[in-house]
Amino acid sequence: MDILGKALEEFHKGKTGYPLLSHSSLGETQELNPDYFFRDFNQMPDLEKHALSLATGNVLDVGCGAGSHSLVLQENGLEVTGLDNSEGAIRVALERGVQHAICEDIENFNSGSFQTILLLMNGAGLAGTLKHLPAFLSHLSHVLASGGQILLDSSDIIYVYESDEDGGVWVPGNLEYYGEVRYKWEYRGQTGPEFGWLFVDFNSLREAAGKVGLTAELLLSGPHYDYLARLTKV
Repeated sequence: MDILGKALEEFHKGKTGYPLLSHSSLGETQELNPDYFFRDFNQMPDLEKHALSLATGNVLDVGCGAGSHSLVLQENGLEVTGLDNSEGAIRVALERGVQHAICEDIENFNSGSFQTILLLMNGAGLAGTLKHLPAFLSHLSHVLASGGQILLDSSDIIYVYESDEDGGVWVPGNLEYYGEVRYKWEYRGQTGPEFGWLFVDFNSLREAAGKVGLTAELLLSGPHYDYLARLTKV
């Protein structure tokens, strides 16, 4: 079930007032207004603005959603391909004016050679788990042009776990890495399948990138343990 796509399509068609719910394995439910996916440049956080300002050449916007980042880059004169595994999101992106958008899972996408690959709104999460992160980054490098860059953001969520007096952090024993979270979307009484999402600290990202011949550079740190990084081929 394309829960996210349904929420985006209905909002795009004027059905407002229905929240999108995100249920996580952390025991939290977050309520999102679908308009969050329709932000213009001025409404975006500094990390996203900075990433968009650094994009060059032909761009692959991975997890493009409703196409907000792709539209900004198009307005800046760049050639952009939006990519998302949500059919509804891709329909909305095309209707909003994204010139080239494809419904496909990034790990099944092998077309083209891009000078910038963009993964925003915690785009590193698409890797799912820390163990899978090197393979995920390796796949991205196969569609990255020589001299190209991968711009992605993520967050170090160690802060959500309890710490003891010695500064140690208690992490549930069923997790291989504390940044691995499971989610489900819910919209208007319908719930989609559970999926894995990765929040990776920068040092772990750098280590995973190095395993597949990529160099990680920390570009900007945000106010909520988030950061923007650039990966380039060694």
